[in-house]
Amino acid sequence: MYANKKNVLQLIALLKAHGIRQIVLSPGSRNSPLLHSFAVDSFFTCHVVVDERSAGFYAIGIILHTGAPVAVCCTSGTAALNLSPPVAEAFYQELPLLALTADRPAAWIGQRAGQTLPQPGMYNTLVKKSVQLPEINTPEDEWYCNRLINEALAELNHHTPAPVHINIPLSEPLFDYTADVLPGVRSIRRYLPGVSMEELMAKEGFTARFRKHAKRMILAGQLWQQTEDVRELVEKLSREKDCIILGECLSNIHSPHVIGDFDSLLYTLPKEEQKRYAPDLLITFGGHIVSKRIKQFLRANKPGEHWHISRSGEITDLFQSLTHSIEAGVPVFLDYLASCGDAEKDKGESYASLWNNARKKLSPPGNTGGFSDLLVVKEWLEAIPGDASIHLANSSSVRLAQLFPLKRGVAVYCNRGTSGIDGCMSTAVGYAAVSGKQTFLLIGDLAFFYDMNALWNRQLSKSLRILLNNNGGGEIFYALPGLDQSEAIETCISASHQTSAKAWAETAGFTYLSASDTKELKDAMPLFAGNKGDKPVLLEVFTSMKKNTDILRNYYRELKKK
Repeated sequence: MYANKKNVLQLIALLKAHGIRQIVLSPGSRNSPLLHSFAVDSFFTCHVVVDERSAGFYAIGIILHTGAPVAVCCTSGTAALNLSPPVAEAFYQELPLLALTADRPAAWIGQRAGQTLPQPGMYNTLVKKSVQLPEINTPEDEWYCNRLINEALAELNHHTPAPVHINIPLSEPLFDYTADVLPGVRSIRRYLPGVSMEELMAKEGFTARFRKHAKRMILAGQLWQQTEDVRELVEKLSREKDCIILGECLSNIHSPHVIGDFDSLLYTLPKEEQKRYAPDLLITFGGHIVSKRIKQFLRANKPGEHWHISRSGEITDLFQSLTHSIEAGVPVFLDYLASCGDAEKDKGESYASLWNNARKKLSPPGNTGGFSDLLVVKEWLEAIPGDASIHLANSSSVRLAQLFPLKRGVAVYCNRGTSGIDGCMSTAVGYAAVSGKQTFLLIGDLAFFYDMNALWNRQLSKSLRILLNNNGGGEIFYALPGLDQSEAIETCISASHQTSAKAWAETAGFTYLSASDTKELKDAMPLFAGNKGDKPVLLEVFTSMKKNTDILRNYYRELKKK
């Protein structure tokens, strides 16, 4: 019987899954759930050393002989500090030493409770990774704990071996040994370069599993560079391998074979139909995803396998289903997939056909129902040249642009690293200053006025075009269900205002244009979208927050009727 601590059970099960057998134990009461659980499982070879400093060096001796990771487990307080010398030695010898430190609950740190000191991160730069496990009370706690342990164990031998620290808070009672079995756990595997992609995939069984899964989804996140080879490869996979390819405009893979309006498609799916559209195999690459719906969809309908491809090998578990982190270049990996055999076919509708047939029922906003931000974005995207670079501010700007198809040669940029309000205009101004390309920025009023100093410099390119949707506040907040009921939404949340950018734009040397209706917008668009003139151009469009919200909601309501 194991100790009845869920974070301990996760740790024990994952150490077994990752093949870590040798454990050096230093006695104590706070770490007794760990000591007991190691001792009763015959998978582990346990060594008992009372002095923690000596225990750490003892573990190093085992590593030097076996070459494999070894764990050393101690109780809380100064016992954990006594592991510092062997941890430092392991760091500079590049040895995979795993420090497991039991701890008091965080609420008692700094309260003069016995054997307590700040243990998270206590080894600082002498470990490659340090994680603090949660005490598990909810399913999300369990997922988080599982992910943290996987991340830590994956770093022990990532490129250069190094020590790793896992801190385990444990609340009383400590001596309940009633768990008869370990839980089933998800083990995230990291695969490194060193052999050819063909050897890696065949050796680890990826080829067979790719062929076996009939429902295969490839989801591209944000890619700041346009790559023709990636576009060609995803098109080939879409045509020949019964894969569906999803990619928002930020993926910069603009192709009829890429489903960019998947957020709208998911909105139209009845709940009882969602399971049919869920993948068996999910393959992801790239950075951030804007769509909240795809995140909720894939978390609720977890694929059997999720492979994430990146050069860093970073473990990114956005959909709570990651099984394999493959450290490889995206084109190399996609090229390999394109050479794999076909999936085993079902007699019914193919997975790609299922998605593509649903997609045919969708259409981008056409007659948007009047003058609004939605109409402005539609007219703008239709008017810009096919080789333009567009920058999108966060919140409403990026979400509105996602609703429309983009011309094949358009490059899209957005500060989605942290998805904040600040800096989007400064980024566009810097890009335009050196690119020599016609550069467009779509931005809302709050983001514009927040970053006005972007226009206070001498390097303003005459090719810079700023489309400012000024609806008098933070429109996105009115679209969030329930928030519009707050009495403070106008004054404190959406920050309503009556400010115009005209004087500031003209002072900064811009040609200033404005539009308050459809005719004025169409009249201004040729100058705004063209490349004539010796000044940058700012087009300020004035719309109504309430009307914008109503028109967007009506668009989504109409989608469900199709």
